[in-house]
Amino acid sequence: MTSSIIEKLKELGYSTVPEEHYRAVELWKKWYAGHVSSFHDYKVFNGLRHVPCHKVTAGLAKQACEDWADRLMNEKVAVHIDGEKEQAFFDRVCRENRFRSLMNRYQELSFALGGGAVVARLGDIAVDWRGRIAGTAGRLFLDFVAADGIFPLSWQGGVIRECAFMTEFVRGDAAYCYLQLHVLEPGGKYAIENHVYRRDGECLTEAELGTVPGFEGIAGRFHTGSELPLFVLFKPNIANNLDPENPLGISVYANAIDQLMACDNIFDSFNSEFALGRKRIMVKPEGIRSADGEPYFDPNDLVFYLLPEDAQNESTVQEMAATLRIQEHLTGLETALGMLAVKCGFSPGHWELDRRQRTLRTATEVISTNSAEFRTLRKHEIVLEEALMGLAQIVLKLGNLWFGMKLKEDAGISVDFDDSIIEDKETSFERDLRMLEMGVITPAEMREEWINKQSSK
Repeated sequence: MTSSIIEKLKELGYSTVPEEHYRAVELWKKWYAGHVSSFHDYKVFNGLRHVPCHKVTAGLAKQACEDWADRLMNEKVAVHIDGEKEQAFFDRVCRENRFRSLMNRYQELSFALGGGAVVARLGDIAVDWRGRIAGTAGRLFLDFVAADGIFPLSWQGGVIRECAFMTEFVRGDAAYCYLQLHVLEPGGKYAIENHVYRRDGECLTEAELGTVPGFEGIAGRFHTGSELPLFVLFKPNIANNLDPENPLGISVYANAIDQLMACDNIFDSFNSEFALGRKRIMVKPEGIRSADGEPYFDPNDLVFYLLPEDAQNESTVQEMAATLRIQEHLTGLETALGMLAVKCGFSPGHWELDRRQRTLRTATEVISTNSAEFRTLRKHEIVLEEALMGLAQIVLKLGNLWFGMKLKEDAGISVDFDDSIIEDKETSFERDLRMLEMGVITPAEMREEWINKQSSK
């Protein structure tokens, strides 16, 4: 599908990043799903034939993305805008789009696939013959696009200026691809091109917008009137070492595939240890027959194994149980988990197996032991903060352009992250209290930080 979209962009006169990037995204998606056929499906020769086998997975790729998403975009993250009217409009748009509840999922997917985008659009729009907005109805939508649907068209210094977004949908028994291009016009403002393609496997055939259900009122091209792009991009804040010139991001585990393999190898061996070491009871024929000669236990029971008539066993019933290598597997898995955690930006003990070793620690000790993880969290917050602030600016801009709201577009915007999992807030409060006593900060500043902000969370 990716190659078909790239070909369509070429037909429209645009180029994008190399197709190799999207092949890497496809691999990351398979690890996120927990099944990579080239690794988890294999064959073992048993002396007679090659037996198909399936390797179980610990699902750690998804777990790593979940953990980062929970730290970055939890229920206590808040976007603050100076101005009651501006804050109310932004909150309404977010509420109508269930943005707060969905953004955690968006973050998880962006860490898995290397990035994501939120694109603003109108549900119903009227355009005049010049392609300019003549009237609007409905509400402002915020759509999420995963990394495999993002195609940069122009960029500089790693900043994407123009971009195409692809999403797939179904109408009746037909499959479609929706391609939306956000491009700059000579005057420095953005225009949006819309294309819908009927999909038949990898073949794409362009359809007239008016003939596709749900796209009857969509213009082929219209002028947004905005000098701001109507999209924001976010990604893990790690360098793309696969292609340094590529402005798109990489998965948080892009450089940890070997560690994921190691964890699944050990976990599969651990699982097999119990399956192959299942207790068996070897029984001679005379030990299972009743007076009428019929067996008196369930023949489908896998615990019992019926020996042949001429078996040389001395006892009628003999128990067999293999010695399980539990501690060896736990030690190996603990080591592999520590290596994977570090490669994904966590502390080495992020995933602990031996719960008995855990002790209660003060918040200061948590910061000390997780200092590397705390710094990585702060680094990821930089990208997310820019995206959330950019989204707020877009919403205010469109509130004026498309809804006539008369909002202050230069209103101050800030993002408040909650780092209580790692951050020692008690120590921070005591520090600010000492600064208040010394006159470094005012009572009003203390009240704003520790009463107003905390009550809004």
